Amino acid sequence: MAFDLAATGLAILSPDGRTILSANPRLCAIVGRPPGSLDDRPLGTVGETMNPVPEGIRLWRQADGAAIPVRVRPSGSTAGAVRVLVVEPVDPDEMVRAEQNRDALTAAGLGEWRWERATGLVTLSRRAAHILGHPPGHALSWAALRARFDPADAERIGLTVRESGHAGVPYAVEARVRHGHEDRTVWVMARGQGTLAPDGSLTGMVGVLQDVTARVADRDALRDREQRLRIAASLADLGIFEWHMLDDRAIWENERMFAIFGRRPEDGAVGKREFLDHILHPEDRMAFRHAISAALRDDAILHVSGRIRRADDGTWRVIDMAGRFERDTPDRLPRRLIGVVADVTDRRLAEDRQNLLIRELHHRVKNTLATVQAIVGSTARNATSIESFYDAFVGRIVSLAHTHAVLTGATWQMAGLRDLLSNELKPYADGALDGEPDARVTLIGPAVDLASEVAVPIGMAIHELTTNAAKYGALSTRAGRVAVTWAVEPDDACGTLLFAWVESGGPTVAPPTRQGFGSRLLQRVLTTQVRAEVTTDYAPEGFRLTMRAPLPARNDTLNPL
Repeated sequence: MAFDLAATGLAILSPDGRTILSANPRLCAIVGRPPGSLDDRPLGTVGETMNPVPEGIRLWRQADGAAIPVRVRPSGSTAGAVRVLVVEPVDPDEMVRAEQNRDALTAAGLGEWRWERATGLVTLSRRAAHILGHPPGHALSWAALRARFDPADAERIGLTVRESGHAGVPYAVEARVRHGHEDRTVWVMARGQGTLAPDGSLTGMVGVLQDVTARVADRDALRDREQRLRIAASLADLGIFEWHMLDDRAIWENERMFAIFGRRPEDGAVGKREFLDHILHPEDRMAFRHAISAALRDDAILHVSGRIRRADDGTWRVIDMAGRFERDTPDRLPRRLIGVVADVTDRRLAEDRQNLLIRELHHRVKNTLATVQAIVGSTARNATSIESFYDAFVGRIVSLAHTHAVLTGATWQMAGLRDLLSNELKPYADGALDGEPDARVTLIGPAVDLASEVAVPIGMAIHELTTNAAKYGALSTRAGRVAVTWAVEPDDACGTLLFAWVESGGPTVAPPTRQGFGSRLLQRVLTTQVRAEVTTDYAPEGFRLTMRAPLPARNDTLNPL
């Protein structure tokens, strides 16, 4: 009766240990068989046939062939011939706590620990004691262990452990710990869970400990590198992005990316399809597709430029995009594209403006040299002596230099008409040039900016008018006067300049008997280069010149603003 009603599985074996002579109902239930079905059956029906039967946790078979862990313990004999086996089911957690698994924990760098609430002591495995720099085999109090934690971490850890213990849920904390009695500090990862009594009260805690100092150092180094990368990208005004190919999903890593596209962070990033179909300029879409295909095919760096329409103001901006496709393994398709975007609109405009300025400079130098050559030839033909040649030549070259100085000092290759007149006539004026009574020189007209292609010939013409007036006309006497007026007549183009030069109070004027360089300049240069209509009048009371000249359009590309 005791055999049949025992709460533990019992088996009586034959003397050779190979046959089950009798198995009680509890053993049959453990291995999932009907009562009495194991009597006189080979031991191999449920377990291993070994003599003697080893003690410990073994895997036995149920009727359906499934293996279950059981604890087997030989328990004596009857008349020295029949042995008795005690068989108990094993909890799966007990299987995990086998000695082999402890070796596996040690190999993984994990040390076990246990805290008993009744004693307040923390017991450490050899590996856990080594991690903390504590002598193995010696328990320590929770207060002593807590004192080893960095003060900044101790309060946080204590709160986490208390909350986890009362809730009965696992926890994981990472903290700095002083290694034994050394000054060295290590980072540890502690995982644990409370053990509860049948009434739900906390009896202790068990867990594992791992030294993560190297991992934390690598993580901090990675974080520092990422931070330096973000700072560098921010200083370079680069937007950083990721594009995941399988689901066409983009991640914009920094605020600059949203600023380039004129989007708000709450609007989210845009994938490839939306970018190509709605944001990128239609003329640039084919080039982008070809560049992406080439980078995928050749496993090369993607580098492509194009125009995008900003979402907030609708303006077109030029971007440069560079990136690299990332593969899990060399023989697999790329998983994502990691890259940067730069808004290069201003740089492209500056490059175009610089190229145009270089072409303008070449043109200007060519025209200037041609002008100087003409000045030399005409001045030499009309000079009566070396001294007269020198004076006329130097004066005209200085006038040409003044005109170029005004052009280069202006905002975008424009020269003010008043500035050109003031440079030549101010030395002959007694006072201001703004139309005061009895002023020797009067300048009256609105602000007019002349483009370089008309400023140079008009500046040379003003120099010749001033030189002739100073030698032979109104500026050669104290009583002479020069009045210059101008206006701009609006038309369908950029307007027409109406210019008048009127001399009075000087010597009696007579038409010239021959045409000198100045006369040819006034007639030919203004007519051919400026396309002006020039009229001269040699009236006895004073020389007059009128000019109608169309004003060329400004070249906005030359505007540095």
